[in-house]
Amino acid sequence: MTIEQTLMQRSGSKCKLCTSEDNLSVYDVAPSNGSAEQAVLLCDTCRTQIDSSNSLDVNHWRCLNDSMWTPEPAVQVMAWRMLKRLSGEGWAQDLLDMLYLEDDVKAWAEAGISDDSDDDTSPTRDCNGAILQEGDTVTLAKDLVVKGAGFTAKRGTMVKNIGLSSNPEHIEGKVNGVRVVLVAAYMKKA
Repeated sequence: MTIEQTLMQRSGSKCKLCTSEDNLSVYDVAPSNGSAEQAVLLCDTCRTQIDSSNSLDVNHWRCLNDSMWTPEPAVQVMAWRMLKRLSGEGWAQDLLDMLYLEDDVKAWAEAGISDDSDDDTSPTRDCNGAILQEGDTVTLAKDLVVKGAGFTAKRGTMVKNIGLSSNPEHIEGKVNGVRVVLVAAYMKKA
């Protein structure tokens, strides 16, 4: 049996991420050995959005709420990677926080992400020049108006478990229960 036939049988002829039945094809989950265990069956919509970051339809990926619970490691890896890409969205970060991966599966998921990152990006620094890391706790160094949320984050507010963005000048974190993007120069490492 070919890999495609194996995946069709395993997935019930549906996309493993969004359950679409149209335009399905095999997608190797890098790094891959080319086996069916390290591949998933995806529709054109999912495949296009995975391969191209500028054509991302955030609402399409709400399907990960269901597919992330599959017992198949390759699907778990793809769900984790997409949720990581969408972690600026509150619902995606919440799902990512709930998703548990075995150590070997998480290492596989992270291995695919590290290949895409640029090593020549400058580090994210706070107002005092301290380098900020993913998961750090910071405090606001000045009052900040949170656009679109209708409140002002007061100076001294603590933001725990921050996330770094692709822009070294910005961090992501929850303020008053709302996930927002903050300017790192207005933060102080706690």
